[in-house]
Amino acid sequence: MSMRILLLAVAFAFAANASAQPTGDAKSWPSRAIHLIVPFPADGYTIGISIPGPLAVNTALYRKMEYDPFRDLAPVSLVGASPNLLVVDPALKVDSVKEFVALAKSQPGKLNYGSVGNGSTSHLTMELFKEAAGIDIVHVPYPGSPQVNTAILAGQVAAGFVVPATAMPLVQSGRLKALAVTTSVRSVVLPEYPTLAEAGYPQVVSTAWNGIVAPAKTPRAIVERLSRELVAILRSEDVREKMLRMYFQPTGTAPAGLANLMRLEAERWGKVIRKTGATAD
Repeated sequence: MSMRILLLAVAFAFAANASAQPTGDAKSWPSRAIHLIVPFPADGYTIGISIPGPLAVNTALYRKMEYDPFRDLAPVSLVGASPNLLVVDPALKVDSVKEFVALAKSQPGKLNYGSVGNGSTSHLTMELFKEAAGIDIVHVPYPGSPQVNTAILAGQVAAGFVVPATAMPLVQSGRLKALAVTTSVRSVVLPEYPTLAEAGYPQVVSTAWNGIVAPAKTPRAIVERLSRELVAILRSEDVREKMLRMYFQPTGTAPAGLANLMRLEAERWGKVIRKTGATAD
């Protein structure tokens, strides 16, 4: 479990212990421990933290799902976001996005890339980048960013979009080379790295974001209370500093903010999926 999830879990548990009367109204909620379900969403006492796939992208990727995030879940708040970082094997001898694209174009179909799984934003971001840059590189899915990093280190894949929390120690030691971030403007957490927009690909924008959700039938007053408490936690200096050190920019929004993001992401990535032909298979 990552530190950001632990911080939120501890903070919510602390908030839960602050109440004493076990009544059902929002003023006295919470009166017992809150269970945080990771990574998949599960009333005011069971909430989930999840990522773009389960909360938005999968609705365009799969023909049939066991749940509908827009019908079955109540958005609580966006926790924050981290840029995706384009990293490559230093053995490629490329120092920029331009040089990487030139190398890939010189040997179409010969290079491959790792992602954190079929249909993940790291997969779809690379497919969007491939389409924008006109390059042909082969997809190899892995369970997560650490495994993608390991595969690059072992020379099994040439590149990948990964979260900086796992990649930056390897970049700083010289074992991986970072070329660009996927934010629309330079990232607060990695301002020294150019964006793909600066390299000529403004359409290649993505972030690794987390959102807190609750079951759809959770009373609205409790959802709003949860959101306010979460925003207050995320604005605390201690939590903010710890999250930024992990290259994760805390946000904190009203429920409507996360709801809007979920719908925008479903629409945006749905277009990418249809355009590139990306699948979950």
